[in-house]
Amino acid sequence: MYIPYNSRNSLHKSKFGAIKQGETVTFNIVLPRAMCCTGVNLVVRNDKETRKEGFRNSFTWLRMEGADEEWWTLDYTPAQEGLYWYFFECRTSWGSTVITDSGKGIGVLGETEKEFQLTVYKDSFETPDWLKGGIIYQIFPDRFNCSGEKKTVSPDRVLRTDWGGEPEWRPDEKGKVRNNDYFGGDLKGVEQKLEYMSSLGVSCIYLNPIFEANSNHRYDTADYGKIDPLLGKEKDLRSLCRKAEKYGISVILDGVFSHTGDDSKYFNKYGRYDSVGAYQSKESPYYKWYNFTDYPEKYHSWWGIDILPEVDETQDDFISFIAGEDGIASKWLKTGVKGWRLDVADELPDKFLDAFRAAVKRENKDALVLGEVWEDASNKCSYGARRRYLLGDQLDSVMNYPFADAIIYYVASGNVQGFTDKIMSILENYPPQVVNVLMNHIGTHDTARAITMLAGESCEYRDRLWQSQRKLTDEQYAFGVKLMKMASLIQYTLPGVPSLYYGDEAGMEGYKDPFNRVCYPWGNENGELLSWYRELGSFRRGNSVFIDGEFEPVSEADGVIAYIRKNEKQKVMVILNRNADAITYYLSPEWQSADVALGGEKCDGGVAVDGIGYTVLIKGE
Repeated sequence: MYIPYNSRNSLHKSKFGAIKQGETVTFNIVLPRAMCCTGVNLVVRNDKETRKEGFRNSFTWLRMEGADEEWWTLDYTPAQEGLYWYFFECRTSWGSTVITDSGKGIGVLGETEKEFQLTVYKDSFETPDWLKGGIIYQIFPDRFNCSGEKKTVSPDRVLRTDWGGEPEWRPDEKGKVRNNDYFGGDLKGVEQKLEYMSSLGVSCIYLNPIFEANSNHRYDTADYGKIDPLLGKEKDLRSLCRKAEKYGISVILDGVFSHTGDDSKYFNKYGRYDSVGAYQSKESPYYKWYNFTDYPEKYHSWWGIDILPEVDETQDDFISFIAGEDGIASKWLKTGVKGWRLDVADELPDKFLDAFRAAVKRENKDALVLGEVWEDASNKCSYGARRRYLLGDQLDSVMNYPFADAIIYYVASGNVQGFTDKIMSILENYPPQVVNVLMNHIGTHDTARAITMLAGESCEYRDRLWQSQRKLTDEQYAFGVKLMKMASLIQYTLPGVPSLYYGDEAGMEGYKDPFNRVCYPWGNENGELLSWYRELGSFRRGNSVFIDGEFEPVSEADGVIAYIRKNEKQKVMVILNRNADAITYYLSPEWQSADVALGGEKCDGGVAVDGIGYTVLIKGE
């Protein structure tokens, strides 16, 4: 197929992916001689402009290649950060035509609607170095580890004594699921397991919400300024951060700022707190935080869930409370915390995100601001507008759901179609400093357990009763262990930072909330998986290519995927075989002298890769 332009090829675009403001990128277009082109324009527009308003830049004729190809060239330097769209106009004696994006960065001649994307970020944009090349460990605090300290609870909480039991999920007599059963995991319990996490290569702990709330998941914040008593006190968080640092581990917190609980000091629907809440009086200092439609019973709530009254995050008092000089963002960073994960960041308005980042970086310029965005965060629209999360004024990075979807789909199905394009699309659209700190998960508190997604039945359109009754058979589980090794290898070797959801390394299974949030099975882990994750963590942390190395796709066909990570010192090739039967993957001369780092064996001209298996080759260092 004739390709006039490929945005992912350095022959056509001198720098792959996003560029910073003031940086020059060279575009090269190749056209057939028979087209008799008399001129080429780059038509580029800021996202706020229409296609017709695009600024036109003229190419210069460069050279001939053989008798059939003409090359045209242009240097382009965007002065301001932003999201840009571009295409090319080609003039001939017979009229004009365009080169637009047919998908996968491939340009096509003819009138189509899709323009190429160019992300231009602020030249001052930096992300924290301490996370690059590391490993995140996500913890649901109530279910990870109990220190053994005695706890007391209020009458409307249930303190479980059956660690590892099934979380309560059935509605009460009023038809409500209360999420009020607790297993007693706490901050001291996390601290007790620092050596264990270090053995996995962990460099960052991400804690699901720890602030006082009236549910076990704590996404219904009751008091942003206080740690939930069942988890401990502020001194326990300080101690955890201090001791974690000795293991080279940082701690980040979950910030839930799009809504509070109705049972909170701010809303105080049930009068639990001494404060005057917005529900109780229009004179409440928190009244302006919320949007009432029929005071006090009707109000905006998160996704229509009335126990989660929605906050107006553009309200100056709320922004000051969270992101002011002595606000919540700064308060907890002072304890030794190294950053924040923002819950539903795509539902937080620009005004709030701008202020939040400024507050975090003012307190600690190396602190992390990571957002929950499920789609491509570079071009997402919400609040009726294109968002600017990754241009330098808001987020450092995001939870990488596009990578997770690509990994789970390939490993579960064996279908390679679209895998490389999904990876390359994110790498092309995101600034490189964002890519290096992407949170690459394959399962979280919001999804079914990875082993269940890979080896079990789909739970789509299934209720909680169905989910509670389903466990993997012994055969499915054994198969799932093999699939987990493949999926985690991809997760740990793609650009970004792998995020391990507590217990995945132990082989924990389960469908969605609350079955994905059961207690860690201390002493009953799957030994094969646990050993694998330790080996994988050591391999990742021991090789510099995983800090910021380039990604180079090699092949994807017939259930087999191969790609390379490389920097100036080192190259690593990952080969994955989703087929049931072993294969021989033939290598180019350059790779025939490489060492086998994980899996497989060298053979004549290639490497043997087991069925449902992998081989990793390494050169350098």
